[in-house]
Amino acid sequence: MKIIKAYKYRLDVTPEQHERLMQLCGTCRFVWNKALSICNEKWKSGEKIPSSYTMHKWLPIWKKEEETSFLAQGNAVALQQKLNDLGAAWGKHFDDLAKLKAGKMKEVKFEKPCFKQRNKDSHNSIRIMQFSKYCRIENRRVKLPSKLGWVRFRKSQEICGEIKNCTITRKSGHWFISFQTEQERLDPVHPSEKIVGLDMGVKKFVTLSTGEQYKPLNSYRKHEKKLASEQRKLSRKVKFSENWKKQKRRINRIHSKIANCRSDYLHRASYEISKNHAIIVIEDLKVSNMSKSAKGNAENQGKNVKAKSGLNKSILDQGWYEFRRQLEYKQAWRGGEVIAVNPAYTSRTCPEESCRYESKENRPNQETFRCVKCGYENNADIVGALNVLSIWELGHSLSACGEGSLESSEKQEPRRNRKRVAA
Repeated sequence: MKIIKAYKYRLDVTPEQHERLMQLCGTCRFVWNKALSICNEKWKSGEKIPSSYTMHKWLPIWKKEEETSFLAQGNAVALQQKLNDLGAAWGKHFDDLAKLKAGKMKEVKFEKPCFKQRNKDSHNSIRIMQFSKYCRIENRRVKLPSKLGWVRFRKSQEICGEIKNCTITRKSGHWFISFQTEQERLDPVHPSEKIVGLDMGVKKFVTLSTGEQYKPLNSYRKHEKKLASEQRKLSRKVKFSENWKKQKRRINRIHSKIANCRSDYLHRASYEISKNHAIIVIEDLKVSNMSKSAKGNAENQGKNVKAKSGLNKSILDQGWYEFRRQLEYKQAWRGGEVIAVNPAYTSRTCPEESCRYESKENRPNQETFRCVKCGYENNADIVGALNVLSIWELGHSLSACGEGSLESSEKQEPRRNRKRVAA
């Protein structure tokens, strides 16, 4: 099987290379904005949005015009890739509109493409295709085209596979390079035979059906006061002045630190869980719905707005969706599997197979579970993880034995090769 894997490193650029990279990013950003303005005009007039192939034909014309002749100093491949990105963005938007019209979606996920701004780090990037033709790597240096020459990078790990392209981005005052590689691997077989259920939470980041728990990092909460203080300083400065720009960079560094700490924690936790379990059963949580504002509007005022706002902040601080994404691709690399099940009533249903009584009275508080019918007691988060695992096992039994009653499926179910991990 072929897999696509990226390796990201920090670049150590010289002042001259920094200026050149900023110039290349500026030309890509200008091409995006100019092409987008033309697309918007066609959209308003009812014409069809041109494809990325058609947009490529605009580049030679722009380079010959006096006002946009500076585009000739940019990287032609990077400019074409930026137009490809614009075409893909329009494509995703139209796909969502079609699904919305067909009733398959409730709201548009990918909005219409917007203009890129210079003062945003996410808008400073270039992509170079055909890496073997235009670039090469020697030890801890990479040779880049467009008069960049040899650039040092912090090679923290070896690059495996054939490099197809590289992307250079700027974030929080630093330059980074990502090498996208293609690797040929045999179909992986997970070394473990264990199955585990996961319960996501705010007090406990994740709880396993084995009883193991991971405490939340709460990266944003730890830096919240410092961030608020720096933002108040920013509000008292003249916008776009030199002092305002310096203060803006300080705030960006705090945001970057929060994101880096969260990302590091999620990678460590997902690596450990993925390494030890072949099948991971998780809750199919709709994070965007769970973290919606309770403020309401002028006619229908919301209830418990302050409490819900704090809960939303805690939910988004955990990074549940990113954690699930990391588990999925790491399990695919190892030959494992991630299965999402409906999380309804998992925290208030008795996990005992002979009981399975569901009632909100079973959970008198946030941490305690006590079944009012059979008297079973345990931590509420562990009970949730056990129920998540039980939901998958029930569905697995029914699919293995065909439709029928639960009793018949339990009798006819073949012995599984994998081990159930439970408390």
